[in-house]
Amino acid sequence: MEYQAQIKKAAQIIHEADAIYFTSGAGVSVCSGLPDYRGLQNFWNVLPADENSSVSLKTPEGFYDDPEYTWGFWSLKYDLFEGVTPHDGFEIMKRWGETKKKGYFVFTSNIDSAYQKSSYPEEKIMECHGSVKWLQCNKGLECCRDIWESSNSLPVFVYPNSKRATRGYPRCQKCGGAARPNVLMYIDYDFVHDRVKKQKENLKRWFETINEGDKLCVIEIGAGLSVPTVRMQSESIENATLIRINTREPQIPPPETNVSLPLR
Repeated sequence: MEYQAQIKKAAQIIHEADAIYFTSGAGVSVCSGLPDYRGLQNFWNVLPADENSSVSLKTPEGFYDDPEYTWGFWSLKYDLFEGVTPHDGFEIMKRWGETKKKGYFVFTSNIDSAYQKSSYPEEKIMECHGSVKWLQCNKGLECCRDIWESSNSLPVFVYPNSKRATRGYPRCQKCGGAARPNVLMYIDYDFVHDRVKKQKENLKRWFETINEGDKLCVIEIGAGLSVPTVRMQSESIENATLIRINTREPQIPPPETNVSLPLR
């Protein structure tokens, strides 16, 4: 089926839906000017590296081993998020959801808080990997369960040549050690899940409002296979029609009522 026919089919599904479940990965923010995590211009290539540091920026270990360098990286990442305005698609999705009898909910692996910046209500969003807008102690539950907003702590000053933060990087309010973003990283045993757990409870309550006869549409945008959390979530929803929008990995499971759009 050609693109135009697929788009027409997707539009009809959205029009007839009683509820919309938006699921998204990094690709949803690419059109706002952010890099994704797997393309040629991904976060790990766009942000500068420090040849004098061997710490992994993808795990929490850097906050123990070299917090100045690790916070230098995360501060630059924070600046990158803050420097973009979410594209018009966020507002369009919100408008669609607001017209539906049972409303909408968002499930995203993104940590940039783009939905909040687009005025989505906090109680309609689940950020399964957390958000850079919130901090926690790097020791996790070994110290405390505290999660606090990062607005008073970020961005930190980064020396231009070394890409390292000053000693003014965020610290835990309890123990005084290095704080870290409340973001689920690789090999991460200290992520404090409390905020995500509350969001998950909100999602559960929303699903409970959807009755057997209601038409549920899942619209997935920019979620790849490398970290398949979002795709697995999209495909796990029973009695729903899935619309998958993905330029590189558009393949979609049966039934034939589902729609694949290899578009941006």
